[in-house]
Amino acid sequence: MMRKLQRALVFGALVGLGFGNPAQAARKVEPQQKKVVAKKAKTAKVARMAKAAPAAERKALRPVAAIPHEAGRLALYSASALVLDQSTGESIVEKNSGAVTPIASISKLMTAMVVLDARLDMQEVIAIGDEDVDSLKGTRSRLPVGTTMTRETAMLLALMSSENRAANALGRHYPGGLPAFVAAMNQKARALGMQHTRFEEPTGLSSNNVSTALDLARMVAAAAQYPEIRAFSTTAEARVDLNGRQRDFGNTNALVKNERWEIGVSKTGYISEAGRCLVMQAQVAGKSVLIVLLDSVGKMTRVGDANRIKRWMESAGIPHGRPMV
Repeated sequence: MMRKLQRALVFGALVGLGFGNPAQAARKVEPQQKKVVAKKAKTAKVARMAKAAPAAERKALRPVAAIPHEAGRLALYSASALVLDQSTGESIVEKNSGAVTPIASISKLMTAMVVLDARLDMQEVIAIGDEDVDSLKGTRSRLPVGTTMTRETAMLLALMSSENRAANALGRHYPGGLPAFVAAMNQKARALGMQHTRFEEPTGLSSNNVSTALDLARMVAAAAQYPEIRAFSTTAEARVDLNGRQRDFGNTNALVKNERWEIGVSKTGYISEAGRCLVMQAQVAGKSVLIVLLDSVGKMTRVGDANRIKRWMESAGIPHGRPMV
């Protein structure tokens, strides 16, 4: 009963966001872009290692069966997973979709929406300051303190390359500063019906930025309404002028370069507490779908999970209903 209620709530949110047309938010990836081949998933040998490992080590060794689908079973390495049909709100794949977990840089989709909702001047020049340096995780950045760029460029780098300093600068240059910006993020989450979501800062570096796969499906559907988010999050690579110097940046999601995928919105995320995360809006097997993969073990297994889902949907598995995961 609870699962039916959750699906009804998600479907109501998707209809309210204007997603009756499956093709509305999809964008075809440029065919001339280079293919990226994902690394192979770990073998069953690692699964045996995980079983024998101490409890404290099991999270890092949490593989499942390497066979993509067998007798209706879809093996996924992500701890939480959800695939929703945008046109109907029906779940196609569902695994621990209500679990509350850190979401890392998936947070940046909300950061971008809040900036765009405020209708701020996207051509205004903003600067990276000492306050934007990551003192929590000590992550590196290609944006030295003192770098200036337009708000538009900062959003591109935050969504495409997951630049934490760019995302934090967007929040810091919001009217009222970071406190007002974070309040706006949480207010937007409530407006979208994301009941189990909380934001503490704009980058996702804090493990206190938490959500569920169900809530994030709502957020991705909302983000797909913004042309800037669709364009920036799926840009494969860009050359950016920073302080008079040309620098090349690439997308953190290898699938946007894959001509077999039609992706409308994309965002990756990673901190140790969240694991590897990936959300997308895409066209798969003739359907416009929302894909949420959270807490995946291994650097490329979230991409592997997405490809396994795509193959399963394109196979004869779909007519028989949702797979066991």
